[in-house]
Amino acid sequence: MAFLSRTQRAVALVFVVPILWGFNFLIARSAPGVIAPHALAGERWLFACVLFCAVAWRELWAQRRVVLADWRHMLVLGALGMWICGAWVYIAGQSTNATNMALIYAISPVMIAVISRVWLKEPFNAVQGCGVALALAGVVHVVLKGRWAQLAHLQWEPGDLWMLGAMISWTFFTILLRRWSTPLTDLARLGVMSFAGVLVILPFAAWEAATGPLPMWSVHGVLLALAAAVLPGFAAYLGYTFMLRQLGAARAGVVLYLGPPYAAVMAWLILGEPIHVYHVVGLALILPGIWLVNRR
Repeated sequence: MAFLSRTQRAVALVFVVPILWGFNFLIARSAPGVIAPHALAGERWLFACVLFCAVAWRELWAQRRVVLADWRHMLVLGALGMWICGAWVYIAGQSTNATNMALIYAISPVMIAVISRVWLKEPFNAVQGCGVALALAGVVHVVLKGRWAQLAHLQWEPGDLWMLGAMISWTFFTILLRRWSTPLTDLARLGVMSFAGVLVILPFAAWEAATGPLPMWSVHGVLLALAAAVLPGFAAYLGYTFMLRQLGAARAGVVLYLGPPYAAVMAWLILGEPIHVYHVVGLALILPGIWLVNRR
């Protein structure tokens, strides 16, 4: 993508990053009975931290005073983006279904668009608002499998509260990542945030290991954590922070709406699950919506 401008690359990443995050759904489905939620999140971001810092170690050493001066912001971002948006999603998956999780998370881009307009004063017009609404309708259509009447019969579970917390956390992670400026590059900043996230997760992972049936370390668990660190961790977060810099919070936030249809395609390719008409209809709503939000 070297021939594209930075803004064009950011718009292209809107369609690439959800593929990387889609692997997290597959990993989450493989994790129960293998590794506890906080252990998985902790190992994921420990490995991701090593990757980020291995690439950006010269910058981190040169900017060590900046890092130390900004430790409060980094700790907050690490808690929001790595702990809550990591472990809490895995916890939610143990006691609620994928439909509820996807519906709750679909609220996040709407909240990001509203808060970024009010707090960050980012430009966001009525046409872009229609795009968000259209994409939201598309993702709800996919989640409900085209049967909108199911909204009246949804049963809410305790895990939905964990998912609600994760959704709110992602919203403010996105907003604060945009609002709190730093001289660090995205690689260096993510390395520090990952380290901060591991520090927050560590006591919870230790408590899980001491009180639960699953060990903190196992070969299968480490492999899952490595996969989560490389694709939905290192690559996806690096792409997302670049999009935030170039596009703003509201335009980058709609990336979440490609998650359900992409996950369906990945489940078809990897797990052999069928593609249905409602997937196609949902994608036909989501793609124009994203175009409206990101058009010039």
